[in-house]
Amino acid sequence: MRRLRLKADGRIVELCDGREIPLVPSELASAAAPVAQPAVRDLRRKAQLTQLEFAAKLGVPVETIRNWEQGKRAPRGPARALLAVIAHSPETVFAALAGEPTAA
Repeated sequence: MRRLRLKADGRIVELCDGREIPLVPSELASAAAPVAQPAVRDLRRKAQLTQLEFAAKLGVPVETIRNWEQGKRAPRGPARALLAVIAHSPETVFAALAGEPTAA
């Protein structure tokens, strides 16, 4: 019986004697990887915020920010879209999230 594991980054590996053997060659896996987003750490630093402050502004646990920055998890869905908008206009996004009116 084969033992397979789905990794957090979407790879499938076979468990064999305590080792993980990729089922898809790394060349194919990297080609299928999603297009890179702006790094969360870079966005946070550009906004001059700590992880705790950034998490509070986005309304997510600080552990989520840590996981994104360390590559343990990747932002998906609405979080990914929000980060893309933050990359273009952080002041507007943070003002909107805080409920502050913005100048048109």
